[in-house]
Amino acid sequence: MRIGWPMVIVVLGLSGCGTSPPRTGINAYGQRTNLSCVPYARAVSGIALTGNAWTWWHEAAGRYTRSHAPAVGAVLVLRRHGSMDEGHLAVVTHIVASREITVTQANWLPGRIEHGQPVFDVSPRNDWTLVRVWYPPTRALGITEYPADGFILPTAPQNVARLEATLAAR
Repeated sequence: MRIGWPMVIVVLGLSGCGTSPPRTGINAYGQRTNLSCVPYARAVSGIALTGNAWTWWHEAAGRYTRSHAPAVGAVLVLRRHGSMDEGHLAVVTHIVASREITVTQANWLPGRIEHGQPVFDVSPRNDWTLVRVWYPPTRALGITEYPADGFILPTAPQNVARLEATLAAR
């Protein structure tokens, strides 16, 4: 059977019509956003701090409980590291194991909100002071180890799923 050029062009054109990346989970590229990690974490967690992400740990002293153990609804504070000169914030959505959590975060991938992204504790003392984060474009755990201050706990338990749905509807 001989296939003509018009058929080849149609097949190649349709090959780009596959499914879009999922919005949640380990293969997600997330939904588009103009939010940075700070206003997103503040809205999802209810923790009313301002300033760059790296300042949150010290700003929380005396106002919020700080911990080296994850809790659902807590904000994971990553320090400034390499090109991440403003630090980063992510909100814990699930505790998978003692050294694995999932988070929702904005702007880990520029201009995106990701849900259900795995984060692993790789610290020598199992205290969440050093983490590796899933990187959706490679569908693998990122190779960079990021220093973390710890977790800032909200004053009241949060329904993260409800808050995420509210933000997604905006």
